[in-house]
Amino acid sequence: MSGPVLYGLLGAALVALGLFGLVVQAAVLRKILAFNLLGGGVFLLFGVVARRTAPAGLAADPVPQAMVITGIVVAFAATALAVAMALRMYQITAAVTVSPPPDAQAGDA
Repeated sequence: MSGPVLYGLLGAALVALGLFGLVVQAAVLRKILAFNLLGGGVFLLFGVVARRTAPAGLAADPVPQAMVITGIVVAFAATALAVAMALRMYQITAAVTVSPPPDAQAGDA
């Protein structure tokens, strides 16, 4: 198994794990971590695709690499904002999970 195939499979696994965490987890911090896993998988897949388009022995195109680096910086800032908002939500509501709206909990048909 070659390197790009292995990295591609690892990126796809990270995306799948991130999507699973976003759908299944109710805790806000776990959703933030799942979103980061999803983003890491997308960055890895993007890097693999950029590398596979380069000819053998030559460096990959620098534009996708620059986009991935920029995406990592933006993801870090978005994570910091999401954690700050989750902390503020906890201070206001004293809840650490995302619950459905009150009318959905009443057992409507």
